[in-house]
Amino acid sequence: MDARLDYFANPVGAKFLKHINSAGHALGLSALPAATQELVKIRASQINGCGFCTDMHTKDAAHAGETQVRLNLVAAWREATVFTPAERAALELTEQGTRIADAAGGVDDAAWAEAARHYDAEQLAALVGLIALINAYNRVNVLIRQPAGDYVPGQFA
Repeated sequence: MDARLDYFANPVGAKFLKHINSAGHALGLSALPAATQELVKIRASQINGCGFCTDMHTKDAAHAGETQVRLNLVAAWREATVFTPAERAALELTEQGTRIADAAGGVDDAAWAEAARHYDAEQLAALVGLIALINAYNRVNVLIRQPAGDYVPGQFA
């Protein structure tokens, strides 16, 4: 399968990616735990059907030391016992933030309160930004049908 558009080589696409990559870099430097960041990226990418991002973030997480058991269970996190209460709150916020079109009220107050119980204001700001950012990446990759499977950890570093 080939991408519909070489977004990386396109002048407008490359400029756009440069700017959202800068946003991603800022979020990566935040106090939100790196493992939580990868779980959020993986879960949103699974929901959105973004193979490219799912491939990238599962490989990056494994390369950073994430266990295969946890990676295997991200899609079924509610039934899994391997995630902390804070990670579960982040995953719930990710799901609701990714599926906002499916819920008339958007993210519910209970999900927000649970996330706020585990994360301070800086971490919450990073979490909100990360959910928005990975959804943007997912949409670009799904729109252009970016192929998945060939990513190597650190490839875009």
